[in-house]
Amino acid sequence: MSNPLLTPETMERAAGRDERSSGWAAPSPHDVISTTGTVTDGPVTRWHGGLATASGAASATLTLLLVLVASATVTWFSVAAPDEFGNAVFPAGWVIGGVIVGLVAVMVSMFRPHLSKVAGTVYAIAEGVVLGAVSRAYETAYDGIVMQAVGATMGVFVVMLLLYRTGVIRVTARYRRVVMGAMLGLMAFYLVSFVIGIFGSMPSFISGASPTGILFSVFVAGLAAANLAIDFDTIEMAEREKMPAYMEWYCALGVLVTLVWLYLEILRLIAKLREN
Repeated sequence: MSNPLLTPETMERAAGRDERSSGWAAPSPHDVISTTGTVTDGPVTRWHGGLATASGAASATLTLLLVLVASATVTWFSVAAPDEFGNAVFPAGWVIGGVIVGLVAVMVSMFRPHLSKVAGTVYAIAEGVVLGAVSRAYETAYDGIVMQAVGATMGVFVVMLLLYRTGVIRVTARYRRVVMGAMLGLMAFYLVSFVIGIFGSMPSFISGASPTGILFSVFVAGLAAANLAIDFDTIEMAEREKMPAYMEWYCALGVLVTLVWLYLEILRLIAKLREN
């Protein structure tokens, strides 16, 4: 799953770029709420004149992650136990419903970015259901795989953050074009494979444990990791361009979308490796 939220074009639309000038629309003095002291109660959400900050986006991201983990945990324990043969009873209805609700939440945030806090929370709950159900099924088939996938996802996130902060990875216009182009190509490939699967069978390497299948999963997981750098850069851009405070939640939702994608791809990659 690619991340449609954190691109320059969608960020401009979301933040309400002032068409009458070359910069962002400055907040009106009447919009600004003056505060005294230090705010320590979570993401910066001073409505309407508040401005987005990187620390506020980080706080919002952590909040959404906690909601997602809580939802996934509840789902994990709600899924039926494996049958007498040790096979997971996969709740397909839960997964399909969670995917649909999550997709709707992302679309709402794209077209109504000021609702990103609510949409992000709904997405976190819905995708928590999906991850909880999928993770329980994988754990039944491959003991210990979930902790391995969680650890690998956290490791990739930290490494990408360090590479970005130290300047090893620089998000240039070319970097964005290459990553976005690869994601569009991947989406087109998945769409074609789905159509082919309706009339026949999907390419075996998508879910197969062959060397080609493993390389494919490595590529997709790497693409998700590369997208994290774009997410980090976009958060800095929101602060630098003095975007409205609700963009903290918009950016946080974008990061969460990437992390969910990355976790699922790593989970599938580890499953393929353990089959060999």
